[in-house]
Amino acid sequence: MEIPDLNDVRTFVAVGQEGTLTAAARSLNLPTSTVSRALTRLEKHLDVLLVQRSPRGLVMTDFGKDYLQACKRALRTLRDGGELLDIHRERPSGLIKVACPITMARSIFAPLLPDFLSRYPELRVELEPYSSGWDQKPREDVDVFFKVRAPRDSLRRVRPYPGTKRGLFASPEYVSARGNPRAPDELGAHTCIGSGTWRLSRGSKVAAPNILFRVVASDPVVHLDLALSGFGIAILPLYMAKRPDTRNRLMPILPLWNPEPITLCALFSGAARLTPKVQVLLDFLGEYLGTDRDPRLDRVPARGLFTEPKLEATSGP
Repeated sequence: MEIPDLNDVRTFVAVGQEGTLTAAARSLNLPTSTVSRALTRLEKHLDVLLVQRSPRGLVMTDFGKDYLQACKRALRTLRDGGELLDIHRERPSGLIKVACPITMARSIFAPLLPDFLSRYPELRVELEPYSSGWDQKPREDVDVFFKVRAPRDSLRRVRPYPGTKRGLFASPEYVSARGNPRAPDELGAHTCIGSGTWRLSRGSKVAAPNILFRVVASDPVVHLDLALSGFGIAILPLYMAKRPDTRNRLMPILPLWNPEPITLCALFSGAARLTPKVQVLLDFLGEYLGTDRDPRLDRVPARGLFTEPKLEATSGP
């Protein structure tokens, strides 16, 4: 037999406890007709008479009495489960397994985990950084899988975070020696550092210059170090290029052309409702990422450096 509607069960319990349809309706803050229909619907579902109606009131049948006790126990179990879940929400505990790109582990989790674990002392975190394979596949053995690209399917639940705006930069020494490209198609004649396809936009115009990278790397820290050394041109997160220790050592290249921002999203599977430990982690990160409290910033205001949280496919780092 299929499980009956839980609202009908609750209504039946109220009828059994109150003794009349009118009193049950009053306790549930429902019309008497709604209570009567719910009781009839439950009896039809069970194919048995639960309550005998008479001018003198309601009388429980023998089956109705037994079923009433079973329903009370079931509702009490559900109530206890809800209270237990509330406790776990207030004091989540256990192990959270997290997989994320190495750059995220280094620049976000490393500085934020002490505060997070201080706030939730009964939690433990197992952090598994992975090299930034651009379209890395999520794994089933982790609670939360962070990606820098929107997923191709919807089998998992997804929470987007603010994306990172980027720009093209090189050192003044490089520009003095090699010149400053005036259009995206001139980048092919320059020394470039990066990976994937560079897609640049200027209003409605989009360019994807044909570039043979002298150094192929997906780590923006590598890009920054090489650009600062005068080696070549790199796409860098704006927060990285505008830090106090770097902003006077870099020049914007093709400033009217914008590279695609890097998106960030958390993937997780399971029941429709998040487990408390996952919920508090995702909410905690939401307090920081893309705000002035973002650990990637170094005394730089967040305004203009991040995008709104959204899921967009991007072509590469």
